[in-house]
Amino acid sequence: MRVLITGHNGYIGSVLAPMVQSAGHEVVGLDSFLFERGTFGQDSSEIDAMRMDLRDVQVSDLRGFDAVMHLAALSNDPLGDVNPQITYDINHVGSVRLARIAKEAGVGRLIFASSCSLYGLAGDEMLTEEAAFNPITPYGVSKVLFERDVAKLADDDFSPTFLRNSTAYGVSPRLRADVVVNNLVAYAFTTGEVLIQSDGTPWRPLVHIEDIGRAFLAVLHAPRELVHNEAFNVGRSEENYRVRDLGELVEQVVPGSKVRYAEGGGPDPRCYRVDCGKLMRTLPEYRPQWTVRRGMEQLRDAFEANALSREDLLGDRYFRIKRIRALQTEGLLDASMRWTADQSPVLVNEA
Repeated sequence: MRVLITGHNGYIGSVLAPMVQSAGHEVVGLDSFLFERGTFGQDSSEIDAMRMDLRDVQVSDLRGFDAVMHLAALSNDPLGDVNPQITYDINHVGSVRLARIAKEAGVGRLIFASSCSLYGLAGDEMLTEEAAFNPITPYGVSKVLFERDVAKLADDDFSPTFLRNSTAYGVSPRLRADVVVNNLVAYAFTTGEVLIQSDGTPWRPLVHIEDIGRAFLAVLHAPRELVHNEAFNVGRSEENYRVRDLGELVEQVVPGSKVRYAEGGGPDPRCYRVDCGKLMRTLPEYRPQWTVRRGMEQLRDAFEANALSREDLLGDRYFRIKRIRALQTEGLLDASMRWTADQSPVLVNEA
C-alpha cells in the first residue's frame, strides 16, 4: 500500500515510518520538522517527505494514498497547556480537517494516534474502550473531540481506526525525555537520582514505541470489518504501573541510582489503568515484544553508547516544551506554532 505518515519525524513517527517501509509499503512522511534538531544517535531512515504544517494540507496532497497514519500533534500535557487554543486548532480542528480532505481525496483508511490520556481521572479500575472519557488537559480533550468528530465520517468508502496509545517509552532518533519512563531512566543515568515529581501513586499504562508501530501495522493489514470505526487501547494489560514501582525498577536497572521524591510532589490527578485485551483478541498480528524493564535496559544502554550528559538532558533537545520555547525565543516560530522563516511545502528526502 501507499501510506502517508503525518508526524513521521517525531518521537513515534521516526520509528514507525521505517517499520512500515520494512513491511513492504511505500511510505511518504508529512511533518513541520519542529524537532529535527533533536536527533539522538543515528537516524539512517530514508523517507520521502512533505515539509508542511498539517493545517495547510490540500486534497491534492493526499490523492493516491491508500491509508493515512495520523500522528502529527502538539504532544503532551505541558505543551498543550502553554496555549490551549492552539492545541485545539492543531490536534482537533486541523486534524479533523485532515480527515475530511483525506476522505475527499479517496483515502480508504485513516489510523489515528489517539491516547489513553482521554480517560484522565479514572482511579484504580481497569478500563476497556467502553469506559467513560474524563480528560483533564487540553491534550486529552483534543483526542476525545477528534474521535467524536471523525467517527461521524465513517462510511463504506472511508474507514477510521482510533489507537489509544498507552504512555510511550523507548529509544528513538527523535528522543523525548518528557515521558515518564525515559525521564526516570535519563535522570538516573545522568545524575544518580530517580527523580519522582509526584507522590508516586498514579497509575500509568505503558507501551514501547516499537509495539505502537506493531499496532499500526496490524490495523493496516487487518480486514476492514475488524477495525472499521473501532477504538483500541494499545499496550499490554499487565504493563500498568504505579510511578513509584517504576522508580524501584530504575534503581535495579541503573547501577548506583536511588529514588528521590521531589519536594512538594503531591498526587498527580491523572491516574488510569487500561485493559488492552480487545486489540490482542481482534488482531492476532499484534503481538507486543517489549516489557518496561527491557525498555529501561534499552534506554540505559543507548544513553551509555551516546554518552548522554546531564547538560544534554536538561537542555532543550529532548523536551518538547523547551524546544518550542527555544524556537520562539530565536524568532523562528510564532505564537501559532508556525515557522516564521520561509518553509514552503517541499518534498524532501531524509537520507
